Amino acid sequence: MKSPHVPVLLNEVLESFADVPEGYFVDCTLGYAGHSTAVLERYEHLKHVGIDRDDEALAFSKERLEPYENRSVLYKGTFSTVVPNLEESPVTALLADFGVSSLQLDKKERGFAFDALTLDMRMDATAPLSAYEVVNTYPKEKLEYIFDVYGEVRSYRKLAGIIVEARSKRPIESARELSALIAKVMPSGGKIHPATLPFQAIRIEVNNELGEIEGLLDAIEAKYEEGEVVSLITFHSLEDRLVKNRFKKWATACICDPQAMRCTCGKNHALGKLLQRKPVTASKEELKLNPRSRSAKLRSFRFTRASS
Repeated sequence: MKSPHVPVLLNEVLESFADVPEGYFVDCTLGYAGHSTAVLERYEHLKHVGIDRDDEALAFSKERLEPYENRSVLYKGTFSTVVPNLEESPVTALLADFGVSSLQLDKKERGFAFDALTLDMRMDATAPLSAYEVVNTYPKEKLEYIFDVYGEVRSYRKLAGIIVEARSKRPIESARELSALIAKVMPSGGKIHPATLPFQAIRIEVNNELGEIEGLLDAIEAKYEEGEVVSLITFHSLEDRLVKNRFKKWATACICDPQAMRCTCGKNHALGKLLQRKPVTASKEELKLNPRSRSAKLRSFRFTRASS
């Protein structure tokens, strides 16, 4: 069964789990099971837990993973709530690919695409908050915050203003309408669509994406296994910063005050080690086959001590 989604950095993800011990592989962002299928195929000593909040993705993946049904279990929900309550043990490999799947982007009715005729952007279609509510009901100050902090949009005030002005006449019904408004503030230039960053900001708000990542990192820190490898794929600087800083914390041996004259903590507080000094990015070959991999960054961490 062919997946409609091309898994990014697939070979690099597989390599990161090359020597993990027997146990469970948790795919926190199951999607269309591209990464999961490859891991189950290559590493027969691993069992599988797949997590996703998208019913369509879960239905597709359940069928795709039928050959491995004796080794696989799927859960619907956000990874920040499912991972802390997993009973499967030990978890020896954990993956999260924080990007939006190609199918979500390409299906116009999901409202992620710039020319979509809806304004939705929900990863879980049953969730109460959609992009329509954000765009049409959020006060101007809150829109400014979202565009500034989540989208790093330079003209965030002007953009929020033009949206508030437009919706005062009639609701903004579609992503296509919103894209046209954004183009008035952010003219097209280069290969990047002018609506890319504003849409990113709205999508992050709708799906609480940064809060989800923080919650996952907290859950991992609270119940990691000795020998477990955590591989996380990010797609923009806000996500990558969260992962980079948390991995750095986990790898830090000395927890003394930086101003202290000498170390008194024993320098034995590192929980493990980084598997790469710098994040892994897509090869030239992958970029040709899958242009959406251009902003993907993979960071991996191995826990070398038991959790307390």
